[in-house]
Amino acid sequence: MTIAFLNGDYLPLAEARISPMDRGFLFGDGIYEVIPTLQGKPIGFNAHMARMRQGLEMLEISSPFPADYWRAVVNSLLTKNNELLQSESVGIYIQISRGADATRSHAYPDDLTPTLFAFAFATPPPPVPDASKVKGLHVALGEDKRWQRCNIKSTSLLGNVMHFEQGKREGKQEIILFNRHKEISEASSSNVFIVSNGVIKTPPLDHQILPGITRKLVIECLVKEGILVEETVLPLAELLAAEEVWLTSSSKEIAPVIEIEGKPVGNGKVGKIWQQAIEAFNQHKFNF
Repeated sequence: MTIAFLNGDYLPLAEARISPMDRGFLFGDGIYEVIPTLQGKPIGFNAHMARMRQGLEMLEISSPFPADYWRAVVNSLLTKNNELLQSESVGIYIQISRGADATRSHAYPDDLTPTLFAFAFATPPPPVPDASKVKGLHVALGEDKRWQRCNIKSTSLLGNVMHFEQGKREGKQEIILFNRHKEISEASSSNVFIVSNGVIKTPPLDHQILPGITRKLVIECLVKEGILVEETVLPLAELLAAEEVWLTSSSKEIAPVIEIEGKPVGNGKVGKIWQQAIEAFNQHKFNF
């Protein structure tokens, strides 16, 4: 029986209820975070909390709960669900919506109490840090048709869901998106890195790209090892000509891509620079 957190209480997930007038349900008016943990230790907790605060500020949702409050929730959910999940890799989903109002109005209502929700779920184990053993991803390509504020980690994910479904229907594990200028933005649920002429590159942050926490940690971990990452515009043609392509997210960590639209990336095998990246990430990922 999964135990969830809802508005200060811990209860079975199957019994958790919110009002149908909650703006998170009616409008997707809220933000969320997924905090990965490994052997009970959160990865990038402070960075996740900082992004959550920024998201709440951008949506003008008032939340007085500090990071220590959410750290206690994360620890409690790990403890309460330990026997059920029986996994070293666990994700903690946190969602804060603006709350429930008596009427449905597009305008922000005054003085609502935010709805706080969190639950724990088992996640796949981290990738094996061995280029000769890890399985690479096969991905599709698609034109980015989402809204213009993808930098907000909003619960309004319909565009991402539709893109992901497109990739799934094509038999792929993800879909990398490009804008009308044929420049890479991100994937439907991941950030994108490439290795081009031996240089690691990733698109710069803007309103079309989620400031992924794993993206941030990968860059900072590589810098600690003296390896620089260029944040630069990535033309679609450069992606297709890259020696290596990686996708990063809380659940994937650093996932190598070996095929795009049926064509191999580089030599079609996981690359040696990915090996350096995953080793650097594993060495430093708990320090943020």
